[in-house]
Amino acid sequence: MPILDILKKRKGKEIKEKKEKPKKQEVVKGEKKEEPKKPSAAERPRIKTRKKPVETYNVLKTPHITEKATDLTKENKYIFKVFPRTNKKEIKRAIEGLYNVDVVSVRIINIPPKRRRLGRTLGWRKGYKKAIIKIKEGQKIEVLPR
Repeated sequence: MPILDILKKRKGKEIKEKKEKPKKQEVVKGEKKEEPKKPSAAERPRIKTRKKPVETYNVLKTPHITEKATDLTKENKYIFKVFPRTNKKEIKRAIEGLYNVDVVSVRIINIPPKRRRLGRTLGWRKGYKKAIIKIKEGQKIEVLPR
C-alpha cells in the first residue's frame, strides 16, 4: 500500500524537523525593564500648520435678537445663529475676524425642530443652532445699527 507508506514517512519527518521553541526571557523580581522614554513636547520637532482662514458667511447666519439676547449684552455676551455643521473654534475665529474683538468663550445650543399646528394643518418649525459668545471686558459688538 503505497499511500500508507507516504503517510508514515511524513510523520517521521515531522518528528525529526521539530524545532525548539524560543525561550521566554526571565524576569527577575525587583528589576524592571527600561522602556524607551518619549520626548517631551519641547523636544519634539514642531510641524508648522497653516490655519485656513474662516469665511464668516460659511459660519455665521444672523445675530439672534431677542429680549433675552439684549439683556445678555450687559454681561458682554452676544447670541448668533450659526450653521449646523460649525464648531466652537470656527465660530471663535469668525467672530474675532469679523468684529475685531477678543472672544473669551463660546457656548453652543442646538434648538430641535418643534411640531406646530395651524388649524387642521400640521407642520414643523425649523430647528437651528445658536452660539453664545462672551467677549473681553470693555469691548463691544454693534449688532444693531443705531
